[in-house]
Amino acid sequence: MELSLYLWLTIIACGIVTFLIRFSFIAIHGRVTMPEWFTRALMFVPIAVLSAITLPEILIQDGGVNLSPFNARLLAGIIAVIVAWRTKNVLVTIVVGMLILWGLQFVMR
Repeated sequence: MELSLYLWLTIIACGIVTFLIRFSFIAIHGRVTMPEWFTRALMFVPIAVLSAITLPEILIQDGGVNLSPFNARLLAGIIAVIVAWRTKNVLVTIVVGMLILWGLQFVMR
């Protein structure tokens, strides 16, 4: 089998599998009652995914974990968490976090 055909078949198969996995939750919604513990557990999915995406970017620098007070990303992240906790506003949190990060990066050069 030619390589490009094999590649396209793999991409199409991955797309179909992804669609079926996502569609299955939509298709069973309302038909199957989820247990209460499962519904409560789903509330933690967004914060778990967000943490998995952001924490490595904040903590890992030069191939290792950097917890020093000179880590501008860590300081900006801590301030952003405080702003998010106090305001409960995503846009304000992002704007304040980015402004703090840019300011710290400018000062720490």
